[in-house]
Amino acid sequence: MKKAVFPGSFDPLTLGHQDIIDRGLRVFDHIIIAVGINADKKYMFDLDQRVSFIEELYKNKKNISVKTYDGLTVDFCKKENAQFILRGLRNPNDFEFEKAIAQANAQLSDIETTFLLTNPSTSFISSSIVRDVIRNHGDYKKFVPHTVVL
Repeated sequence: MKKAVFPGSFDPLTLGHQDIIDRGLRVFDHIIIAVGINADKKYMFDLDQRVSFIEELYKNKKNISVKTYDGLTVDFCKKENAQFILRGLRNPNDFEFEKAIAQANAQLSDIETTFLLTNPSTSFISSSIVRDVIRNHGDYKKFVPHTVVL
């Protein structure tokens, strides 16, 4: 079974994330959506909310699970017996950043990183943009799945 971990803070989950997860299911038998815990980071949505948004969206998908983790992603992959890390790429800046992480992970483990290009219709969406729209009382629902609610 090909199992992948899709790590992120998902603060909040966006339509871009959803696109990568849904398309990733064409490649992998099972995807673990791994919600990272970083004590040094300020989140708009608490951990339980972020997990809830994702679990509600994928509640009928048996080949998707949602888990939280801290520490190195490759260590989490080993613990979960996942052979792959799934990442989405929106633009050249994402590529350079993600390439460096993938190369470091390759030095730490035999976990393979797989990249999917985001759909052009969602490539401009980032959690940072969504948080800014929310802070300024804009219509954030255009950028997130229906399960993300304030």
